[in-house]
Amino acid sequence: MNIEHLPNATVLVIDDNPTNLDVVSRYLTKAGAKVLPVKDGESGLDLAIKRKPDIILLDILMPGLDGYETCCRLKANKETKDIPIIFMSALSETVNKIKGFDIGGVDYVTKPFQIEEVLARVEAHLALFRMRKKLEAQNLRLQQEVAKRKRIEEVLRKTTAELEMANRELHQLARLDGLTQIANRRQFDDYLTQEWWRYVRSKLPLSLILCDIDHFKWYNDIYGHQSGDDCLKQVAQKIRHVVRRTTDLVARYGGEEFAVILPDTNMDGAINVARDIQKAVYDLQIPHSRSESGYVTLSLGVACLIPGSRQSSEELIAAADRALYEAKEKGRNRVCAYTEATPWAVRYMG
Repeated sequence: MNIEHLPNATVLVIDDNPTNLDVVSRYLTKAGAKVLPVKDGESGLDLAIKRKPDIILLDILMPGLDGYETCCRLKANKETKDIPIIFMSALSETVNKIKGFDIGGVDYVTKPFQIEEVLARVEAHLALFRMRKKLEAQNLRLQQEVAKRKRIEEVLRKTTAELEMANRELHQLARLDGLTQIANRRQFDDYLTQEWWRYVRSKLPLSLILCDIDHFKWYNDIYGHQSGDDCLKQVAQKIRHVVRRTTDLVARYGGEEFAVILPDTNMDGAINVARDIQKAVYDLQIPHSRSESGYVTLSLGVACLIPGSRQSSEELIAAADRALYEAKEKGRNRVCAYTEATPWAVRYMG
């Protein structure tokens, strides 16, 4: 037997027959194995737990703890349950062999045996055992790699979601007025352009209201800029409260000016919204000693157009601006609507 057949293998041999134990141990050693010979089941159990052999050759008929019980205990112990066990026994009945396989044996050699057969079976089962261990190790590494990749994917997914949320928040912040928390001028310009071209196709009316806080410079001079900021925030939120449709947009147009875009709204509808805004702001009852009414009020200009492909949204803004100018010229705290002929005006009397 070539000593290279069982290199680096540790074989536990459990047999109460000294001759069998000596013969098997001697040939295993010549084959390159490290042999652990013991004469009873109890000693074999202790040595198996202590040394963790690569394979066990186990006699069945032994005094005290027989081979079957020894095998059962080895398989019940988590430290030895995976070690291959080859039974060596004079019991040659099929029922004995079946029992050996049922309780966990991997092979069964009948005595008297040929030593070459024993060595060949040991070599074959060692190769299978080592291949299984190698595959288990590879599978474990693969599972760990899969788990690692899943963790990485989860982190990437979470990071991507957080980045997307952050980008949405940044995009939203870039389109909000920092003081009043309504749409800023950039969002106003984008939305008006979008709606203008949408209504060029639909041929429906698009209305715009421009609002200006009356005598706001005097308000800042009298009450201070902090109060001025608070006034702007209250007015902005009140306008947004009045304008409820999701398709409408309330924006800070600049300074103390606000704008309201009203898609699919005719002139009468826009004037009604403007009057509701005017009344709601007056009802805030924010004191203003230089205002004619004694409270903060708004001047509002309304314009309505059915967008045409040869026009631009700038014409709608210009019309609303002219109406706002008319409201201021006529004494403020009023709504004016621009038409080609003559502006329409109504003053809120409070």
